[in-house]
Amino acid sequence: MERKAMLDLARRLEQILQTSVEIEEMKESEWRALTGTGEPRTGGVSMDSGSQITPTESSQTEPHSNTNNSIQSDSPDQSTGTRADRQSLTVQDRLYIKLGQEKQRVTALSLEETLLTPAERQLVMLLAEQSIDTNKPTAPSLPEDERFAGMVSEWLQDHTAAGQSHELPEPLQVYPSLYNTKVPFLLVGESAGDTEYREWKKLLETYFESDVILIPLQEKEWLILADDAVLKDGDEEQQSEDSGTEQLLTDLALGLHEMVGEWIGESHISVYHPIVPANALPITQLVLRESITLGRTYHMTRNVHLPWMLHMEKLLNGVSTHDKRTFYEQVLRGFEHQMDSEMLGTLELFFEMDCNVSETAKRLYIHRNTLLYRLDKFKQETGLDVRNFSDAMLVKIALLLYKVTKRK
Repeated sequence: MERKAMLDLARRLEQILQTSVEIEEMKESEWRALTGTGEPRTGGVSMDSGSQITPTESSQTEPHSNTNNSIQSDSPDQSTGTRADRQSLTVQDRLYIKLGQEKQRVTALSLEETLLTPAERQLVMLLAEQSIDTNKPTAPSLPEDERFAGMVSEWLQDHTAAGQSHELPEPLQVYPSLYNTKVPFLLVGESAGDTEYREWKKLLETYFESDVILIPLQEKEWLILADDAVLKDGDEEQQSEDSGTEQLLTDLALGLHEMVGEWIGESHISVYHPIVPANALPITQLVLRESITLGRTYHMTRNVHLPWMLHMEKLLNGVSTHDKRTFYEQVLRGFEHQMDSEMLGTLELFFEMDCNVSETAKRLYIHRNTLLYRLDKFKQETGLDVRNFSDAMLVKIALLLYKVTKRK
């Protein structure tokens, strides 16, 4: 139902009833909690402070407070519980009639019920029902899995924006999938893309060969929850160790990045150890988002960012720009101004290969002696031999700080 039609209905009722009629909004999850459609209830329902209805447009009166008050069912027989299709409720003698819903928000007509005679109340319900039938949207309602994903997204974004408790909202507590162990992935695309939700979900389920929960978060950002069975295809003894699990997670993330690249182009992916979403999803999404931010800051050439590989970067990220610059200038002794991309790439790969000279030379497609010549040249300029563990640690940290500070 369009906003203009809602306002026209409110004005028409005001003229008939000679009383104030308002148009108000609330989140879909709150409406479901109040009406009990998330889970059958009996008797009255108590509305807590998190379920406050927020007025958005009013014809005459100021917004009223309705927290911590009893809500009566409009069902003829409360003992049978609430109905999923209920369109009205009463809060503190105020009647709310659902007129429409868009993007997980419910719009309702609101007026003082105590001022209405039974006949007037029946008239209000009839006119509201007629207006809804007249203005029914042509688009079909969202499928259950997509609507569920929207509710989870709303929960996570509320937690991020307001720092609210990560306790699972009541309407989501009836979904068993949130209590099963899942492997969480965060995918951030560089371009918006035109892929529809259902196409995305089908593509991901093809990759993981099982059902997935796909949750849209911020723009170009998706949270993917895959069944933990994706980690049980290999050697069970190996997977009992953290290192084996992390390697499997890494392989899955790399494969996912390669697959989605054909659909959305450039993207960044992070993955974390298996979790139970109902208990740990809000915190996990923050860890994954932080990992992508750190990875893109300190390792620009990488697209898969693993939290267990970014401990040093997380620590260094809290250091001020001035202290970062002071550290690498003292360690590199001015050689950073002469260091070309060849030397920088050589040192980074040398550290990636755990300071193994032979393996690094193979990856660079150069003779072992050529690599040793470059390392000796660096030692001559800085006094640091990266084949020595202590010197290697200093240089690795200095290069990380140099790269991120140089770009600012």
